[in-house]
Amino acid sequence: MAPPTVRTLSRYLLRQHLAPLGFALAALTALMLLNQIAKQFGSLVGKGLPWGVIVEVFVLSIPFIVAVTLPMAVLVAVLHVFTHLAGDNEITAMQASGVSVGRVIAPVLGGATVVALLSFLWNDQVLPRSNHRLRTLQVDIQRKKPSFTLKEQVINEVVPGQFFLRAARIDPNSNKLKDVTIYDLGDAERRRIIGADSGRMAYTPGGRDLYLTLEDGDIQAVNRTDPTQFDRTFFRVNRMKVAGIGNTLERTEHDTYKSDREMSICEMRSVVEQARREAEQAREDTRFAVQNDLRRLAGLAPIFGAPPATLDTLPVGWYCRALRRVTGWLVPAQAVAQTPRTPPHPQATRPPAAVPVPATTTQQRPQTAPPVLITSGATAGEEQRVRSARQRAASYEVEIQKKYAIAAACVIFALVGAPAGLRFYKGGVGLVIGASVAVFTVYYFGLIKGEDLGDRLVVSPFVAMWVPNVLFAIAGTAWLWRLRRPGDTR
Repeated sequence: MAPPTVRTLSRYLLRQHLAPLGFALAALTALMLLNQIAKQFGSLVGKGLPWGVIVEVFVLSIPFIVAVTLPMAVLVAVLHVFTHLAGDNEITAMQASGVSVGRVIAPVLGGATVVALLSFLWNDQVLPRSNHRLRTLQVDIQRKKPSFTLKEQVINEVVPGQFFLRAARIDPNSNKLKDVTIYDLGDAERRRIIGADSGRMAYTPGGRDLYLTLEDGDIQAVNRTDPTQFDRTFFRVNRMKVAGIGNTLERTEHDTYKSDREMSICEMRSVVEQARREAEQAREDTRFAVQNDLRRLAGLAPIFGAPPATLDTLPVGWYCRALRRVTGWLVPAQAVAQTPRTPPHPQATRPPAAVPVPATTTQQRPQTAPPVLITSGATAGEEQRVRSARQRAASYEVEIQKKYAIAAACVIFALVGAPAGLRFYKGGVGLVIGASVAVFTVYYFGLIKGEDLGDRLVVSPFVAMWVPNVLFAIAGTAWLWRLRRPGDTR
């Protein structure tokens, strides 16, 4: 048999990975989505939300799930394909034709690199937007009141334009009412005024409906078309149901607040740059405080530093600059101008507030009072400012490095999965499942632990997020090196 060309072999290997990759991605995503549905479905349905809102919550959860399952799917696909290649002796045939193991794995690593680029763009562009919409929707759902608040001796609008209630006394603990008057305008043919000596309120478990039990009262009904028709009915006990009192969901249209997981890399770079400048400014303030104390002791006038420089709005880093150029080509100029950086606004208000303070102290300097030293308090305060700014910068930098690391995990998992599948090809499906679970557990545990250490400034954000990738890359490379000779796959 003539040895296959590199191009034909590469196409064959990549084709073999397409179906397992798609199946693994769909299966893992579906499993994690079902887990989310099992956790949240009961609470969402209990709030009386429309089905469209419930579906939207779970649809917006899919981007986060895909960001996690895509590297996992790469590992499952590579393990599956290479166990079959080794089990069917295809690897042996390729080696007999002069094709090395490295040549076999090279196109797979190339395909994994393409998947890594797609994963990175997904994590940086799609995921933050979906996280922002999901968080905003969840806040709106939490704000949705399961009941309403009644005020004493005030006509309360229970159902807008249809049902009004007034009570002289309301006991919030027992939900008992005294001297109740109800104006029922919901009937198109007649209006009713219901009066009662006392009553009691109760709500359905979801808070959508209100049940009223009224005692010792009467119902006065007037026909709207014929006002001469008047009915009055007395009752000892009257039970009423008011439906839909808590079925309104107010959607937030424009929410400017974003957490680190709702920002793209470029937005987080701006926050990191601002935090670093704030830390530098705090150090400068401390230095000037010490100098001014020394000058006060020497009887000299204090000196003042330059006001903080305004934050540059240009993109930070080559990726952000390239992304801005691409956006400028694809999107009209007005849309590009709609991306202001919100973090600089709080700092822009600082210089005017800081300038007048020294002016008053310089006018009081000729007084005979002893100089007031501010070094001890200022130093402690500025050190706290420095640490706070460093922690904020570190938390955002950790999130940035996480986006890069998770995307690179697609290549790392391919590098680990290929030699594992060749070495333990007899394991079959059990190997694929067991090895995948083991690698996922170790890798994501390392990410979670590294994120905690990076946020607490124990290690640098880069080290915190990239240590799992480096360790797995070393293991995969060493394993691949051992399999470089023909026959070592056995």
